[in-house]
Amino acid sequence: MNSTQLQRGVFLALLAAVTAGFVWILLPFFGAVFWAMALAILFTPMYRWLFKRLPKGRNFAALVTLTICLVIVILPLIMITLSVIEQVTLLAQAIRSGQINFAAYFQQILDASPRWLVDLAQRFNLGDMAAWQSRITAGASAASQSIATHALAIGQNTFDFLVSFFVMLYLLYFLLRDGADLSKTVRNALPMAKPHTHYLLNKFTTVIRATIKGNVAVAIAQGTIGGLAFMFLGVQGALLWAVLMAFLSLLPAVGAALIWGPVAIYFLATGHYWQAGVLVFVGVAVIGLVDNILRPLLVGKDTQMPDYVVLMATIGGMAIFGINGFVIGPAIAALFMAAWSLFVNSGNLDDVPDEDIPPPK
Repeated sequence: MNSTQLQRGVFLALLAAVTAGFVWILLPFFGAVFWAMALAILFTPMYRWLFKRLPKGRNFAALVTLTICLVIVILPLIMITLSVIEQVTLLAQAIRSGQINFAAYFQQILDASPRWLVDLAQRFNLGDMAAWQSRITAGASAASQSIATHALAIGQNTFDFLVSFFVMLYLLYFLLRDGADLSKTVRNALPMAKPHTHYLLNKFTTVIRATIKGNVAVAIAQGTIGGLAFMFLGVQGALLWAVLMAFLSLLPAVGAALIWGPVAIYFLATGHYWQAGVLVFVGVAVIGLVDNILRPLLVGKDTQMPDYVVLMATIGGMAIFGINGFVIGPAIAALFMAAWSLFVNSGNLDDVPDEDIPPPK
C-alpha cells in the first residue's frame, strides 16, 4: 500500500514538473498562443459552417477559415498600426517644432474661463504658461525619443515578431481543425465531475467569444465615429485620435470621452460653438448610444456579468497582462463567478449537450 502511494506521489510530482516545464517553454510565445486560442474560439463557428459545406474535409475548411481570419482581422490591424505609428511620429515632431502648442491652447481656455476658475488654476500653479510649455516640450521630446527607441527595437526584433506571428497562424490552423478533439481531451483529463468541467469550459469559451466580439465591435464603432467627427471638424491627427478612442473604449462608459471631451471643451472655450456642439452631440448621443446599446447586447448579455465587474476586470487585466488583459481579465472574472456558483449550487447543474462537431467520415 505504501509502495503504491509512493509511486502515485512520484508520478503526480513528475506530472506537475513536466507541465510546469511545458508552460515555461511556451512563455516566450504567450501572446501568440493566447491569440491563436482566442481567434480559434472566435472563428470556430465559421469553421464548422464551412466544414459542413465544403467537400474537401477538415484541412481545407481550416485553411479557408484561416485565410478569412488573416484578411479581415490581422492584415487590417497591421496596416492601421503602421499608420498610427507614422501619425504619432508626425504629431511629436509638430509639438517639438511648436507647430502644435498645447500651452497656447490651455491659455486660450483660461482666457475664456470665469475669474474663479482662473484664480483656482493660479492657486495650484496651473496658469504658469512657461512651465506648461517646458513640461510639454520635454514630454514631446521624450515621446519622440521613445518612439525612435521602439521603432529601433521593432526593427531589431522583426525576426522575433515574425516567428511569433507564424507560430500564431500555424497554431490557429490546428486549433481550428482539431479544436473539438482537444476540448474533449481536456474535459476528460480534468479531475472534476464532467457536468462541472463542461460548464466551466463552455463558460470560458462564451466569455472569450463575447468579450472579443463585443469589445472589438464597440471599439470599431466608437473609433470610426469619433475619427470621422474629428476629420469633419478639422482636428489634426484624426486617425491617431480615432485609434486612441477605440482603444480607450475598452473601458466601459468613460473610455472615448477621455479624448473627445477635452477637444469639445477647447472648442467651447475658444468660441468655436458649432464645432463644440457637433462634437458634444456626436460624443453623447452617438458614441454614448453605441456604448449603452452594443456593449450590453454583445458583452454583458453573454458573459452575464454586471458592468462594474466587467470594468474592474478589464482594467485589472490590462494592468497585469497589457493589451491581452481586456480578454484575460473578464475571462478570469467569469470563471471566478462560475466556479463559486457551482460551489454554492453543487449538485444542481444539469449536463450540457455536447456540441462538438462529428469527426469527418
